[in-house]
Amino acid sequence: MLKTIKSLVFICTALGFMAFLNSCNYAKSNQQVVISSDCGMTWKKINAGDAVPKGVANPCYMKVVIPNFPMQGDSRFITNLKDRVRAYVHIDYDYSITDPLEFIKQAKFLGKANANADSDGALEPSAFEGAENMVIDKRIRDVSKSIFLTEDIVELDQAEIENKLLAESNKILSPLGVNLNFITLTFDLDDQTRQAIDVSTAMKIYESKNLGEIGKQVIIQKAGAARLVVESNPQEKIKLIEEE
Repeated sequence: MLKTIKSLVFICTALGFMAFLNSCNYAKSNQQVVISSDCGMTWKKINAGDAVPKGVANPCYMKVVIPNFPMQGDSRFITNLKDRVRAYVHIDYDYSITDPLEFIKQAKFLGKANANADSDGALEPSAFEGAENMVIDKRIRDVSKSIFLTEDIVELDQAEIENKLLAESNKILSPLGVNLNFITLTFDLDDQTRQAIDVSTAMKIYESKNLGEIGKQVIIQKAGAARLVVESNPQEKIKLIEEE
């Protein structure tokens, strides 16, 4: 009798242990779960609704839960525009990971994130900040700098540049399993560059009114004046009020 009880206990324990080893959770529709059984050499994607094994007995088992929804990132850097104009650039972007198997090849360090697909922290976007820097930011910067070199800061069309930057960046990122949904571009210029843009814009306005020569005089004299008054009369007088 005692032997029978011991046998039953052993069998139950063995079954429980096997169940523990083979227990699993399920991939959700807002997740892209990829697993590796050979320490990241090869990866397999688990479709939504399919079971995700824990792989406890395999020391080389790795699992990464990748978000299946758009995420946001940003990139800040200094760049040169046409005529060696330097500008501080801030790019905000929205991106989606479209091919997790290609993406994980570029961000293998995420393989350490053996998160349970059912846990609240499985889709923590901050875990992908390093991946953004390595995979996305570098490509955006490279593409941006090549585009900006031919752009005149006075003449540039921001919307046109954003569209061009989006298209060119996606050509490079798509094979890496990433797609940019949109990009917002902001230039932060120094005071000297801003003043140069103001002068250029003002001259265009003067020239459109056939007042190019007056515009030149106004701009030259304005540098040392607190206020300027331009009178449109036959003598084309310019009153200059000097700073006290």
